[in-house]
Order: sequence, then C-alpha cells, then structure tokens
Amino acid sequence: MTGRAITLADMEAMARATIAALPAPFAAGASGIVLRVEEWPDEDMLRDLGIDDPLELTGLYDGIPMTEKSFSDPAPWPDTVWLFRRPILAEWRDRGDVEIADLVAHVTVHELAHHFGWSDEDIAVIDRWWE
Repeated sequence: MTGRAITLADMEAMARATIAALPAPFAAGASGIVLRVEEWPDEDMLRDLGIDDPLELTGLYDGIPMTEKSFSDPAPWPDTVWLFRRPILAEWRDRGDVEIADLVAHVTVHELAHHFGWSDEDIAVIDRWWE
C-alpha cells in the first residue's frame, strides 16, 4: 500500500484479513475478540504497563487468556486486541524491510497469541521477527 496515507480503516481491514485467514482452531478461539484500532495508546494503558514512550506500544491484548478463563467466573468485558496506528507506522518506517500489511498481521497475531495464553517469552521462542 503506497501513495496515500494508511488510515485507521486500512489498518483495521489488514488486521481483520489476518484474523479471517487464521487456521480453523484459532479462528474459533478468536471469534469473540473485539478489534480496536486507534491512533495512539491512551495514557492509562501506558501508565499500567510502565511505558513512557507511546511509540513502544504497537498493540495490546486486554482480557483474560483462554487458558485462565472460567465459566463460573465470566469476564466483565470482552477480550480486546488493540492496534495503535502511529506506533505501527513508525515501526514500519524504521524497519524499512517489511510490507505494512505484514507488520499489521504480525502485531495482530502476537496479540492474539496472548489471548490463547502465550506469554511474550513463549512467543519469542518461535517468533524470529525482531531479530
């Protein structure tokens, strides 16, 4: 995607295409996720995570991982994957070696992995993206 600014709607469409392409077992688990694409993470998110620079947060999973869910203790809000347009665009420009749709897909899958119960350490074992 070149020649024009990448909008929130563009980024959401990329993320939704990623979710739609998930293999069946993962697609079923991701079906109830709320996807939110915003310009920036809000101050509360950054403060809760101890992050000073909003460019450091490209995405966030907000919810209870499937491995911790209990039918007897339902969550008070839906699980949400947040993507942040400006930090993703900054990462894309800084890297210079990846298509924007691939980066959006990567961030989306990373956050969905948290939904499935994977820690950052678990993800790092198989994810060589940032090397």
